[in-house]
Amino acid sequence: MTVDVAERPSRAAPARLLLLLGPAFVAAIAYVDPGNVAANLTAGARYGYLLVWVLVAANAIAVFVQYQSAKLGIVTGRSIPELLGARLGTVGRRAYWVQAELVAAATDIAEVIGGAIALNLLFGLPLPLGGLIVGVVALGILSIQSRRGQRPFEAVIVGLLAVIAVGFLAGLFVSPVDWGAAAAGLVPRFDGAETVLLAASMLGATVMPHAIYLHSALARDRHGASGDAGRIRTLLKATRLDVVFALIVAGAVNIAMLLVAASSLRGVAGTDTIQGAHAAISSALGPAIGVVFAIGLLASGLASASVGSYAGATIMGGLLKVRVPLLARRVVTLVPAVVILAVGVDPTWALVLSQVFLSLGIPFAMIPLLRLTGSRAIMGDAVDRVWVRVLGGAVAGAVVVLNLVLVVLTVTRG
Repeated sequence: MTVDVAERPSRAAPARLLLLLGPAFVAAIAYVDPGNVAANLTAGARYGYLLVWVLVAANAIAVFVQYQSAKLGIVTGRSIPELLGARLGTVGRRAYWVQAELVAAATDIAEVIGGAIALNLLFGLPLPLGGLIVGVVALGILSIQSRRGQRPFEAVIVGLLAVIAVGFLAGLFVSPVDWGAAAAGLVPRFDGAETVLLAASMLGATVMPHAIYLHSALARDRHGASGDAGRIRTLLKATRLDVVFALIVAGAVNIAMLLVAASSLRGVAGTDTIQGAHAAISSALGPAIGVVFAIGLLASGLASASVGSYAGATIMGGLLKVRVPLLARRVVTLVPAVVILAVGVDPTWALVLSQVFLSLGIPFAMIPLLRLTGSRAIMGDAVDRVWVRVLGGAVAGAVVVLNLVLVVLTVTRG
């Protein structure tokens, strides 16, 4: 008789810990979605290596926040929306749901637009038709989770993540990166209001609010709830590995995008759009790299659209305590994306602005998360230590300040 790792986690060997990995790789899809592609390529094409430090900082924040979210799900057996839904009054719960749902919808729209661009690059499909195809295929990917369970869904998403990594890392090996300039880009600085806007977009595309809500649900769905202290310790140990490994991959992909844009697209006309960047990459680095790039973008759109729908269902179920059929929710968020594509809005700029909107939603997800993980009544012996609370407060404060600056700049420029 075989014994499942989850049944005897306190004795789990290092090799068995690997079997517990997976949820963070699903959450990591949010960090390599089409919004990231648009923000990172735009930043690199316009400002070279200037904003490398933003990606490094954002990825470090993501590691911290994603571990906290997964930790909450493992210790309590409940997601962030469920915990908040049980503590907020009716008015507060619905108001909180509105902002969280808008964030999830903005995410869905960005993923569909990115996938549509990829289908246009690969097969010349009209953008609205490509958006419809991405929405339908993403729904099919998500149905794997509801029909076959968490692990098969994770396997599909991890496979798509591998395609994404190859698609966006390939250009790095043939691109003439100035590593000295890239290292100089680690020094925090801005160069005008436009770079602040891009930094906020890059932050929103990396530390995505819906991924904060989602990871607690992913950890709960994969590992279940348990009062066994030994099991919880082992799961938390595995989760630390899971988060670090997954976000190293996601961080490397993001930084590679910016480096390729900075080294090969700087000063080239039209490269502040994904289509223009693809054309320039194909011209500078070869058509094969261009095709691989487009395939990576398509995998990104498909995977992140399905994960985004998962997050939306988690938010709605936890805060409104109702379950909406996935098809209905997919249609609601698919229609705005197709309309944006049909009316001729610049899809790349729509992606960048969607990430700015997501950045504004980060504090609404991060601050409640830190309050929950800092509560002994909720976390018991797994409550955050003082230094973790201080670090979390500093991170949340920095994000709030950046968003205030963003709002001021947007208003004064508008």
